[in-house]
Amino acid sequence: MIARRARILDAARWCFLNFGFSKSSLGDIAQRAGISRTLLYRGFKDKEDLFMQVFDDWLLSRLPLAMEVVRAEGSTRERLFGVCRCVLLEPWSEMEAAPMSSEFLEVCQGLSPEVAERHHALLLECLDGVLDDAEVARVFLLALEGQIEDKPRLDVLERRVRILVDRFTADGA
Repeated sequence: MIARRARILDAARWCFLNFGFSKSSLGDIAQRAGISRTLLYRGFKDKEDLFMQVFDDWLLSRLPLAMEVVRAEGSTRERLFGVCRCVLLEPWSEMEAAPMSSEFLEVCQGLSPEVAERHHALLLECLDGVLDDAEVARVFLLALEGQIEDKPRLDVLERRVRILVDRFTADGA
């Protein structure tokens, strides 16, 4: 069950990133996952439900890794960059090459504001765990979110994140 669900979510994410939400059919997703459409409906009520679960799984599943980085040994700078790598750079590396990544981000916000807000709150908790100041963590998160507005290449995004991390940890920590 768990392996099949993961296969379905991976197939759906690939379809949404490559075909877009509107052009991805449940038939395409079922075929890519190697299951029947009927079986797909057993776990997901419709395409919107599947999309929200893809978004939830993809982003929220990264947060435990980010929390491990928060608790790990290392400087504030190393841990802050590590959190950014887990929650932004690694997912962006998959999205960067996908033709419909811009639409994917827009649909994520539109279909599932609750999931987006939960992700935001948990990410803020991670950042606060590193920066040890809730207000500074909030400002950092706002600045971090702004780095993807122009849909940069991964190498550009990584340079931006490093600059941001350096500025927020300028004391050399």
